[in-house]
Formats: sequence, structure tokens, C-alpha cells
Amino acid sequence: MSTPKSTDTATSPIRVLLADDQALVRGALATLLGLEEDIDVVAQLGTGAGVVEAVRQHRVDVALLDIDMPQVDGLAAVAQLSTSGLPCHSLVVTTFGRPGYLSRALEAGASGFIVKDTPPGELAAAIRTVHAGGRVVDPTLAQESVILGPNPLTPRERDVLRAAADGADVHEIAGVLHLGEGTVRNYLSDAISKTRARNRTEAARTAEANGWL
Repeated sequence: MSTPKSTDTATSPIRVLLADDQALVRGALATLLGLEEDIDVVAQLGTGAGVVEAVRQHRVDVALLDIDMPQVDGLAAVAQLSTSGLPCHSLVVTTFGRPGYLSRALEAGASGFIVKDTPPGELAAAIRTVHAGGRVVDPTLAQESVILGPNPLTPRERDVLRAAADGADVHEIAGVLHLGEGTVRNYLSDAISKTRARNRTEAARTAEANGWL
């Protein structure tokens, strides 16, 4: 019979939640982290929806969140946790190592941002650092983020570019976003200029590649 982990406050393991829509990745992370004596994976989700409730229910200390998830993405989940008042730190662990995502995650309240090919030992160390109130940021992304600068697009410009990236024309974008067609054209023109693109398709591609959308 295995010996249960101590419940003493000084030695209690760090209670971790995993949210990733890929079950295989989620399971692998849970297995790896389960090898750490001071880390206990207490909840797993396949979407960002329900993260706040799961954190509350399982008394989670650190939430590991992927970005690209259905219903509620990781960045939205970070923001929800940040405003929930719960004593839980967020650590974004994602395949999408894009400077724009890093900036948006930190702005939303994340305590850390690392990519999925981070060695297991470094991931465990990042969890401990975040739990202790520190910040962990992938150094390469941090440097790229400084060079790239902040997201130049306004929220409305991002909305319009997302719609354009899905193939919608000006009339369709105007209908979906409840804007005038002239307003949509202005937003598209500004977004094209800010991304230094030649057209809206290229602007959307550039914005997505930089993590601005």
C-alpha cells in the first residue's frame, strides 16, 4: 500500500490543474509531473471552460493552461482566473511560441509562459517558481517580444482581421460585427498598414504568426 502524501501545510504538494484539449499531451504531462514528490495533479480539463470552478473545487495552486482550446481558450481562462480572486497562479504551456501570445498572456495575468518542448525538469521548476510567487518566461520568446514590440492592433482591428482570415468579405464582416462597411474598410486599412502587409490576407497571416490575434 502506498503512503499518502503529507497534508501538513509546510510539506503539502503543489496542487496542479492541467487544461489541454489534446488528451495524449495532457496525460503525458500528468504522468511526468506525477513523478515529482512535491507536485500533485488534482484536475484535468480538455477546455478552458470550467477552469475557475475546477480551481475552486480542487483548491488548485497552479493552473497549467494551453492556449488553443475549444469553447474558452487559455488566454481567456487566464483572465478569468486573474479576476476570480482565487489564490491560484497561471502558467501557460503551449506549442504556440509566439511573442504576441506571450505579451497577451502576461497582460491577462499569467505568472509564466513556456513552450511544450521544455524539459520535464524545467517544467517542474517553473511550477515551483510560479507557486512561490515568481515569474517564468521562455527567454527566447522574451527577447523576441522585446524586439517585436507590443501588439499594434486594436481589439476591433483584431476582430475584423479574424473575420477576414476566415474568408469573409467586407459585407459579411460588417454584418457579423454590426459595423458599417466603410468602418470595416477603415479597420482593414489600418490593420494592413500596421502589419506592413500588402492586403488583408497577408495582414491576417502576419498578425496570426506574431500571436496578435
